[in-house]
Amino acid sequence: MIAYPDFDPVAISIGPLAVHWYGIMYLVGFASAYLLGNYRAKKSNGLWTQEMVSDMIFYGALGVILGGRIGYILFYQFPVFIKHPLVMFQIWDGGMSFHGGLIGVIIAMMIFARRYNKHWMDVTDFAAPFVPIGLGAGRIGNFINGELWGKPSTLPWAMIFPKDPLHLPRQPSQLYQFAMEGVLLFCILWFFSKKSKPRYCVSGLFLLCYGIFRILAEFVREPDPQIGYLAWGWVTEGQVLSLPMVIIGIILIVFGYKMKQYPTT
Repeated sequence: MIAYPDFDPVAISIGPLAVHWYGIMYLVGFASAYLLGNYRAKKSNGLWTQEMVSDMIFYGALGVILGGRIGYILFYQFPVFIKHPLVMFQIWDGGMSFHGGLIGVIIAMMIFARRYNKHWMDVTDFAAPFVPIGLGAGRIGNFINGELWGKPSTLPWAMIFPKDPLHLPRQPSQLYQFAMEGVLLFCILWFFSKKSKPRYCVSGLFLLCYGIFRILAEFVREPDPQIGYLAWGWVTEGQVLSLPMVIIGIILIVFGYKMKQYPTT
């Protein structure tokens, strides 16, 4: 076992104003997407401009925040929401869902695509390679907050997280997810999309890889206590929500290479 670093979740505190590391991680994700988007836009032969990238990030940020919050309440706190609907607005208590954020971003990209007269899958294909940096940064934020820890373990790198009421050595599953959903997924998508690919394929690869990585991570991550395991003593909510991503991802990749359509606007 190794000691969990003594992190302060608050990065900067000025009087009553407190800036948390988790919030900074969101900014890192959006800023990285903006920089990488502009880099790719310069190589897009006029298909993308800096203004388009800026607007895409704005729409995407709204989708992440609104979708992430709504998804968390509906997927993980629905019984509480039925009894206390105002819990939806209690954002100071935390709670964001990747799958809800994904749905929010998809809707936001559809609205963005309509404004700029683009095929919405061309937009998601363009944006998908930038997403893993934000995902990885978010997992680092989870680690700093000492939340979403893994299952009890005797591995030499297991840690005792201060917020764990049982104070058991646990796997740092946040770091596993950072490595898979952040670093590895970024490398796969960035190099895959370096050369123009048929429409649907980059988005499909994102869904496929993220779905697989999340399903694997859930085997070592402690399930949400208010839900627990859904079936057979090991199936989690995260796995149930990720399995359709794998299926849809495969379908999009096959369909994309079969149709062989490329962005035109």
